[in-house]
Amino acid sequence: MSDIKIKIKDREGVVHELDAPTDMAMNIMELCKAYELPVEGTCGGMAMCASCQCYVLSGHELPEMGPDEEAMLFEAFHVKDNSRLGCQLPITEDMDGLELELAPEV
Repeated sequence: MSDIKIKIKDREGVVHELDAPTDMAMNIMELCKAYELPVEGTCGGMAMCASCQCYVLSGHELPEMGPDEEAMLFEAFHVKDNSRLGCQLPITEDMDGLELELAPEV
């Protein structure tokens, strides 16, 4: 099992350093839920609710945004240039050291 470290700043400004497995086909939203961070994920990871929106703080190369994610972020609140949906970011080894911040709740 190979784990990487991902840092996620919650809505209170507390940074959590999480062990993220790269061999379980998990995404960032599922990782947050596994560590009981306040991420709703109400649509179950279908890029339809933006409750797992986060801001990418580090310079990691991430997968291109798909049309569903782009459309959802176009309609979401608190969107910034570095916004991504956690459910659309599968955890991979090249994300080691990734730093994210949870977007404010709507």
